Amino acid sequence: MPYFGVHESISLGFDAAVRKVASVGFDCVQIFSANASRWQNKPIDPKAAERFQTALKETGVSRPLIHDSYLINIASVNSELLEKSIAAFKEELIRADALGIPCVVMHPGSAKDDTRENALRRASESFDRIFRELPETNRIVVLVETTAGQGAYLGATFEEIAAIIDGTDHKDRFGVCFDTCHTFVAGYDFTTRETFERTFEEFDRKIGLERLKAFHLNDAVKGLGSKLDRHAHIGRGALGLEPFRFIVNDPRFAETPMYLETPKGQTPEGEDWDAVNLNTLKELLK
Repeated sequence: MPYFGVHESISLGFDAAVRKVASVGFDCVQIFSANASRWQNKPIDPKAAERFQTALKETGVSRPLIHDSYLINIASVNSELLEKSIAAFKEELIRADALGIPCVVMHPGSAKDDTRENALRRASESFDRIFRELPETNRIVVLVETTAGQGAYLGATFEEIAAIIDGTDHKDRFGVCFDTCHTFVAGYDFTTRETFERTFEEFDRKIGLERLKAFHLNDAVKGLGSKLDRHAHIGRGALGLEPFRFIVNDPRFAETPMYLETPKGQTPEGEDWDAVNLNTLKELLK
């Protein structure tokens, strides 16, 4: 059975995020490690990290994941932004280590004002520099997320993600997070059994299924190839239920954590949308 999780706010503390998702019935959790709208944040308080680990043990929630700040662009041609991004992402990996979280998922950045080829190379070089500058004890794995293909953003094709990873000297430090909304609106169809198999065969050929370490399960507001990064509730968008049925029942992904990033809030009937989406996924299981 898959491990179902959700992105949860840390506004009340890391441990509170864990206890909140456990109360809804989730198996795992994704969080920001700090305020995602700031460049600089305080180091992790050791006591907060201890409370976080205690909450994981007491609730049985596992496979915690950090999503990096949306400000970061390690492919930027702007030297000031690039330096800030490298420093900020390095701090993400340091905070992950302090919290005992093994993976950080990230968007690979934008090629704005430069060619995509140069930007992909710069992303790889930035990763190599980050890993060189980290303490040797820090072995956090980076999960490059599939993106929606808006504008100059990188990572909307399997080829670009493969190019970033293959361009580094630290290939063992990488995995991929497959975002269903992003990948669909970027132009990959997996809504029928035939197209589902074809898409994941292509992923395996160009990146390798062994690198697929997490899913973001999100339906899409707009259709195939729209490049619009707007998430919808499971089965209530352009993807529909079938792709999620294929994913959650695929034995290849039985141990792969799957995190919701669907809109928060309550249904008109007063139900928690996270609980509704979780129940939808569970109902799809054979």
